[in-house]
Amino acid sequence: MKLDIFSHCTIDTIELDGSVTEQIGGVSCYGGLTARKLKFEVNLHTKFGPDFPHDEYLVKNKLTHENAQSSKPTTRFTIKLSGTDRMMYLTNTCESIEYSTSKADGFLVSPVFDEIPTEIFENLKKDCDFIFLDPQGFLRRVDTEKKVFLEKTDINLSQINAIKLSRDEIISLTDGATISDMKSIQKRGVKHVLLTEKKEISLLVNDRIYSITLPNNKVYDTTGLGDIFFTTFCCTLLKESDFLWALCFAGGAAQAALDTKEFGLNKIPEKNDIETNGSYFYNTVKFKQV
Repeated sequence: MKLDIFSHCTIDTIELDGSVTEQIGGVSCYGGLTARKLKFEVNLHTKFGPDFPHDEYLVKNKLTHENAQSSKPTTRFTIKLSGTDRMMYLTNTCESIEYSTSKADGFLVSPVFDEIPTEIFENLKKDCDFIFLDPQGFLRRVDTEKKVFLEKTDINLSQINAIKLSRDEIISLTDGATISDMKSIQKRGVKHVLLTEKKEISLLVNDRIYSITLPNNKVYDTTGLGDIFFTTFCCTLLKESDFLWALCFAGGAAQAALDTKEFGLNKIPEKNDIETNGSYFYNTVKFKQV
């Protein structure tokens, strides 16, 4: 199966436990590599500059990326981590993503910071029957110190099949992070509404909320964890057409990534570990009528 990902590649400077590490990141990398582990063909709609080591990561892992190279430097963030909390600063932005007609089984749309113009967002909806949205980059703004924050924003959610929202992101789209707020997103046309709040994960489908909890293990580097989680959900839903397995495999992928205790892209889990953990979560799912 084929997955197209719309997101900038990034170079992240990560500060953790007194150490500073520079690594590549963004949904194109974390999500793209996760989808490849799940046996998907992946095409990236992205932009990066001459400072980005694309041969080492994209070419090596067969992530196609036509017209991706830019003369402008790659989008960069500085990320300061403390447990599950983090502060993010924007230090550079590359040019906007270009788009031409593309045929894939699904589109995963996850801007990191303002790289997908509204016109392109609306146009790509016309070319695919399955759109997964992570709206983070549509909501992000920066203050005078370049610190990233979220601002209340109106996004057209028509033709969106599934959406992933953190607690802060759903507050930026609605008035809160309650069941009523999840239902208000659903009423705007989204069939599958994922809400993540650290280790608690909820999924609203029709009139039921399904939930799983990641084990209370020590958290190390959380960078890219959400990308691994929702890419697995997206790929599993596309391949299996089963939202419950998609939820469990997504949780299984996040847990497998944490279990590696690795840094950066080294935490991308293997397919068999995702499936093993997914089977565990399938037996722990809770649900309630809403």
